[in-house]
Amino acid sequence: MTNDVRTHENPKPTAAAVRRPDEGAHAAGVGTSSRRRGRPSVQRSARHRLVIGWLFVLPALAFFGTFVIYPLITAVQYSFYRWNGIGASTWVGADNYVRVFTDPELLISIVNALILIVFFTVIPVASGLALATLIRTMRPGPFATVARTVLFLPQIIPLVAAGIAWSWMYAQTGTVNTLLDSVGLGFLARSWLAGFGTALPAVGLIGSWVLTGLCTILLLTGIGKIDTSLYEAARLDGAGWWREFVTVTLPGLRQEIAVLVTITVIAALSSFDIIYTTTKGGPGTSTLVPGISIFRLAFTQSEVGLASAFGIILLALVLLAVLPIQLLARERD
Repeated sequence: MTNDVRTHENPKPTAAAVRRPDEGAHAAGVGTSSRRRGRPSVQRSARHRLVIGWLFVLPALAFFGTFVIYPLITAVQYSFYRWNGIGASTWVGADNYVRVFTDPELLISIVNALILIVFFTVIPVASGLALATLIRTMRPGPFATVARTVLFLPQIIPLVAAGIAWSWMYAQTGTVNTLLDSVGLGFLARSWLAGFGTALPAVGLIGSWVLTGLCTILLLTGIGKIDTSLYEAARLDGAGWWREFVTVTLPGLRQEIAVLVTITVIAALSSFDIIYTTTKGGPGTSTLVPGISIFRLAFTQSEVGLASAFGIILLALVLLAVLPIQLLARERD
């Protein structure tokens, strides 16, 4: 009987099973509190990284605000005044902007800058495409390396030095006319920078010479990123070199071309160095560009307000020319 009674007795709970009601709550509280303690630490770490990031960015923002934003705001303010840069200023409203669009000389400078886009953008980008495609077909070696170096060399030469050198070569007894005489084209020799009809194209060709190397190197780098299997597939389909160029190379260089067009258009519209060192805007107004006009208005004619208005208009012109290019490149992507 004793054994039967012991058999039917409830077993004693083990030590692991015996737990007071508050122990479970305490254990749960430990997990919750640890998670709560973890969240502030993560937030503090994120704030710490944000502060460090701003500390790295602040010097650049300070320089940008000091040398770009503040001068831009000041130029906008000056553009509504008639001011010689020294004495008292007079409020004229939008008269300076009206003068820019009604003054024939200032309008000619804008037209000349638009013409320079052909020499600073169309010719360098087209020549860069042709040269980059040609260099790609060459075997890697010393010749290809020298070709890249020679093409990029004008880009590292100061524009002032390039302008002076080309002004010597364009002279009546300069290199250009000497070469024409040597090939039997001496009747074409002239003082290129002194002619009303030849000065602007001559200056434009200097810009083409400077920018062609940059376009070639950047496009050559872009071609190197194109998958070679695309060229192999085009050849298997029987595509010739032109079809291969149109269907594979051009689409693969869309981003590079957009960047180059943006850079070269800005260079054309804001050109100053080359023209100032070669022609100073002459003869007459044949090579006058907005940069030269703004320089003359501000520092020669003491019309700071009009020069500021012309600078703001030039900025708007650059944005109108560049923004559609960027939007078109993004839409195609």
